[in-house]
Amino acid sequence: MISPADMVLFATVVREGSFTRAARQLGITKQTISERISKLEDQLGVRLLERTTRRLRVTGAGATYSDRCAAIAAQIDEANSEVQQQEAEPVGLLRVSSPMLYGRRYLAPVVAEFLGRYPKARVELVLADRRINLIEEGLDLALHMGTLDDSSLVARKLGEGPVYFVASPGFLAKYGTPSARELQASRCIGFSAFETWRVEGLKVRIDPVLTVNDLEVACEAALAGVGVACVPALLCRDAVRDGRLKVLFGPKPAMLRAAHVVYPSRLNLPTKVRLFVETLATRVAPMLPLHAGARRRRS
Repeated sequence: MISPADMVLFATVVREGSFTRAARQLGITKQTISERISKLEDQLGVRLLERTTRRLRVTGAGATYSDRCAAIAAQIDEANSEVQQQEAEPVGLLRVSSPMLYGRRYLAPVVAEFLGRYPKARVELVLADRRINLIEEGLDLALHMGTLDDSSLVARKLGEGPVYFVASPGFLAKYGTPSARELQASRCIGFSAFETWRVEGLKVRIDPVLTVNDLEVACEAALAGVGVACVPALLCRDAVRDGRLKVLFGPKPAMLRAAHVVYPSRLNLPTKVRLFVETLATRVAPMLPLHAGARRRRS
């Protein structure tokens, strides 16, 4: 079978009028061009070029053949340009995963901004409070909170989400403000029957009066005066600002949860993924502490 690459090479030689100029254009040697043209002539069984030491002359058959080859070369260039132009702007479906809270509170406005800027793109937002396998589930990228456990993924750190211990003024008036050592005996809102909180350098085992599996429910319960909750700043910021919740144990966060966007590979990263990640990185509000200048520690 005759290679389309050799047909394009022949069209380039005819257009440039010499092996030297064609070699410079294609980034290969004159010897390589000569060998490939000879092979092409052998495959066709037709003389395409008459070569002398001074000039290159196209035969009648070569002239007809070069016109067809030039048309094929133009179609190839057009196809390449079309694909590259499409990739200059996000096109098609982008599948994104996130924990439920951050998907609703953080990713929703990012998606709105992305779709408003790139109208040819579509987004499927998969919200799930579980470990997601990007490859198996056909996802393009995911927002991940906390410690990364899959080293095969590319991860870009977006920031650190502060988490605070909070309680309502009504709860504190009724039960008093607990110290770190008193927290074990206090009424707490947890996420498992028994869990350990780190408070002011102490590890405190709590026995929750209410166990939930959703951060927003925990925050709502704290607002209702059920007990002390440990929730992200993203969730409690407005309530703290309005005085409906009080931060316990000083102004600094109880912990910082690293936020990463993860995706399968850096190689040939689709434009839609790259631009969505860039849009995501501009949204830093959920990563800010409640109080400016608050000292922070990692946990």
